[in-house]
Amino acid sequence: MAREIDWTDAEEIGILLQEKYPEIEPYSVRFTDLHKYVTGLPGFVGDPAKSNEGILEAIQSAWNEEYEDAK
Repeated sequence: MAREIDWTDAEEIGILLQEKYPEIEPYSVRFTDLHKYVTGLPGFVGDPAKSNEGILEAIQSAWNEEYEDAK
């Protein structure tokens, strides 16, 4: 079973997004789509209404770090 993750777990979310969507360049993803990707992750327990631009930017940045490391 996946560990429970919330909006504040940007680094872990970035890792999970890279594992699930390795072919996607993170900075090409719109925030509306990023929100869907995050809320659809196994173990995600955060309230979908509690995200904001700053949180999504942090997640996108963490995902991009993982993306760059995987190249």
